[in-house]
Amino acid sequence: MDSIRDHCGIFGVFNSPDAARLTYFGLHALQHRGQESCGIVTSSYDSGRQKKVMSAVRDFGLVLDVFNDRSLFHSSLKGRSAIGHTRYSTSGSSVNRANIQPFHVQYKDGNLAVAHNGNLSNGPQLRRIFSDQGTLFQSTSDTELILHLISQSRQKHQIDQILEALAQVQGGYALALLTDESLIAVRDPNGFRPLSLGMIKKTNGDDTEGYCIASETCAFDLIGAQYIRDVEPGEVIIIDQESTQKRAFVTKHFESPHRGVSQCVFEYIYFSRPDSLVYGEMVDKVRRKCGKQLAHDAPVPRVASEEKAPLVISVPDSSNTATLGYVSECQKLGYRCKYDIGLIRNHYVGRTFISPGQDSREMRVRCKFNTVDGLLKDRIVVVVDDSIVRGTTAKLLIKMIRDAGAKEVHFRIASPTVISPCFYGMDFPSKEELLSSKFDDVGAIETWLGVDSLAYLSIDSLKKAVSDAHDSPYGYCDACFTGDYPVPVSSCVSKEAYD
Repeated sequence: MDSIRDHCGIFGVFNSPDAARLTYFGLHALQHRGQESCGIVTSSYDSGRQKKVMSAVRDFGLVLDVFNDRSLFHSSLKGRSAIGHTRYSTSGSSVNRANIQPFHVQYKDGNLAVAHNGNLSNGPQLRRIFSDQGTLFQSTSDTELILHLISQSRQKHQIDQILEALAQVQGGYALALLTDESLIAVRDPNGFRPLSLGMIKKTNGDDTEGYCIASETCAFDLIGAQYIRDVEPGEVIIIDQESTQKRAFVTKHFESPHRGVSQCVFEYIYFSRPDSLVYGEMVDKVRRKCGKQLAHDAPVPRVASEEKAPLVISVPDSSNTATLGYVSECQKLGYRCKYDIGLIRNHYVGRTFISPGQDSREMRVRCKFNTVDGLLKDRIVVVVDDSIVRGTTAKLLIKMIRDAGAKEVHFRIASPTVISPCFYGMDFPSKEELLSSKFDDVGAIETWLGVDSLAYLSIDSLKKAVSDAHDSPYGYCDACFTGDYPVPVSSCVSKEAYD
């Protein structure tokens, strides 16, 4: 995997005395989706002021670091409802403290907080309209646009204000909204971003205590919550006291002029944890299917019987399960090969790691990965990665494997060639920066990377792998592989808007 950054992760809890603590654990499980900053907003009743209030703790850094003071959960983050967010910026500056979510405001109809995963493809247009009207912005994130649309709505009821705001935004998004009385889960009409609904059991396990929502179900596992179902594309689920008592939700749906569901297939390829249920299927299962299809498209090299079998290694961690599928299918097809661990990843190196005194890409890669030299020496090595974008990290990894003494290095990618940037929540570079735009064919990329062979999973094989793993009634967005954008992208969107 090279130079694709994660989405954000969102989590919400309604009706639990440990709402903030459960949100903390939920965010910890979603830490892989963003490591720049995180925050939690809670809703509680202030008896002194006799009104509902919202409290927030937000800061740069990992969840464990931002919330390392236990007293925060008793002093600052009170209440039975909470939402949380862990961020990697795809829109809005990563160094602006005002961009740390969840955002919360007080307006004419009470308190309102929002945590957002995704990007608004018409965000620049909306910001320009608001600016022309004299609206003041606290942040550079497109999430703030949603709050402005809600607060400026003339609808009488809060839920109608929210629905009116949602009808004006385009792009990929999943939202956790917290009001004085409810937790609201929203998924965009195309279903780009995943969002799941869960049930929190009481301590004795006999009855429902409350409900939770999360970007991935691995967050439910950590707190012992039970997965109920996915939030449907274009669905707004309102979780309030009445729904908790009746175990029935009020749901709303809103339409989009851009018909069709386009779930982000990259959630399966890279973003989500393999132990998560995403779009109704386990990520691990889909990735193994991708690996198996890759074995049909580009198996390991055949070698003479007296030679050692090719060694297949993954680029940890996101390609691990695809590699297992690849090896098992190659062996089933009659190709001799052996799976082993040839690259060791340092999990304590963050995505914003800075090497003091030498800020070179090579040093950053070496701080994140190291080779098992004795294993790779004099072997034919097949490296399986989940995807390749710019190729710069991949090139350095190949050099490290060569330096470890590998006789041959073959590169296999468990996804198709990335040919287009994404405007729905992934930090893909501009088209000019993509490796596929710099070279005319795969052979030229092979030479630049320094590998003996290079092969990608085909588009048709990706579709087959996903359909074999999961018979979903919905389609998938593959714009990064095909250039076919299911929702129009604003003409004023530029790379700078997503830095």
